[in-house]
Amino acid sequence: MRTMPAEHSSSSTPEVKRKTSSGVRQSVYQSVWRWHFYAGIIFAPFLIILAFSGAVYLFKPQIEGQLYKDMLTVREVGTTPMAPENIVGKVIKGYPGTVVSSITLESNRETTYKLSVTSTGISKTMYVDPYTGHVRGAMDSSKTFSAFFKKMHSELVIGGTFANRLVELAACWAIILILTGLFLWWPRNKAGIWGTILPRLSKPGSRLFWRDLHAVPAFWLSLLILVIILSGLPWSGILGGQIDKLANSTNTNTPPFAYSFGEKPESVTVAKDIAEDLPWAAENVAVPVSMAGGYVPLGLNDIARIADDQQVIKPYTITNPSGATGVFTVSTAHSKPGHNATLHIDQYSGAVLTDVRFADYGIMAKLISYGIAFHEGRLFGLANQLLGLIACLGLILISISSYVMWRKRKPTGKLGAPSKPKNPKITIGVLIIMLVCGAVMPLVGLSILIVLVLDLFILRRIKSLRHWFSV
Repeated sequence: MRTMPAEHSSSSTPEVKRKTSSGVRQSVYQSVWRWHFYAGIIFAPFLIILAFSGAVYLFKPQIEGQLYKDMLTVREVGTTPMAPENIVGKVIKGYPGTVVSSITLESNRETTYKLSVTSTGISKTMYVDPYTGHVRGAMDSSKTFSAFFKKMHSELVIGGTFANRLVELAACWAIILILTGLFLWWPRNKAGIWGTILPRLSKPGSRLFWRDLHAVPAFWLSLLILVIILSGLPWSGILGGQIDKLANSTNTNTPPFAYSFGEKPESVTVAKDIAEDLPWAAENVAVPVSMAGGYVPLGLNDIARIADDQQVIKPYTITNPSGATGVFTVSTAHSKPGHNATLHIDQYSGAVLTDVRFADYGIMAKLISYGIAFHEGRLFGLANQLLGLIACLGLILISISSYVMWRKRKPTGKLGAPSKPKNPKITIGVLIIMLVCGAVMPLVGLSILIVLVLDLFILRRIKSLRHWFSV
């Protein structure tokens, strides 16, 4: 058997290795690009809706402050606000049949008090001048300007569980889009600043122009957008529940010692079922019961005094007890998370049965509380709002530029998806990584399984679809 000369063998081996390594890198790139492409095509429209609605909702205080100025502000600042009981009594006398479920005591002397009421079977929010007790206005809270955009942001306006899950799915895929996008952006060769950290804008309208408008802002805003998405996930229907369970199982949410008296209440009722203005960490706190026994219930003035004695920072909301064994709830999801408080108070004795403060939170609950305040643009005022606005506008630009870029490269008669990698092992390896992401984010995992079923049993079996999707 004839052997190859040593010098030929030694010179060809590095070349073969280079080609093999280059082929593997290209296959990985193609596989990641396909996932990024399909996720972008499907979810970019939803991300535009979420970014637009989120950008508007960020400025809720300023917008509603103008739209509902007559209701939200007092005509003339008085010396001392009326006692809560007197305010509620005057409202009930002026509007017979009205049932008041809660009252929010404000810290701003120019702001009206908010009362949650039911009148003729309709739930409303009344705004009352704290110095005169006169009702400045009332409206259905579900039909306000901010309520519309909040519903758009969480339920795509149409409402319902399906829409909410679709929003969660889009948000979770946005995380994958960011991570895969960073991988695709990462320079494969020695590159300068142009096209990586600065866009090339010399040829407006070209595919290169739109590519840089997509990739460069996405790089600069990736961390900010990622933080905003992650801070919103605790509210989500599926992943939010898992986050709450994880926090509880690791004692990083609300620890047992947050309960002032006795053992943790074994109640099927949780705080979010009975009260408003609750911090995230206290929404699922079990509600204790008052020791009923023919005693006379305390009044709102007594509860307000207890709240002040316990150094609860205004604005806070007092929710009335429900039934003979119900409790008063004093709660505030403060703009400064460090002031968050949730108290359950025996309606007869005034004993504080539950007292959950920010200092009682575990590390996860503290991080989530700060994250939620940042997400809503209230953590550090106008600067926080503007930072959120930049992220939202950036996400809209990134989504629109990706669509334009796709249309410019899309061939006739095909979707224009990146070609399938030649190395099947790479395809499987990237798929396994995606499934790991799906294990962390259940809706992503479910959507991947659906895609795999469609690919195996439909797309690959129909020639026209196989051609269209580049399967």
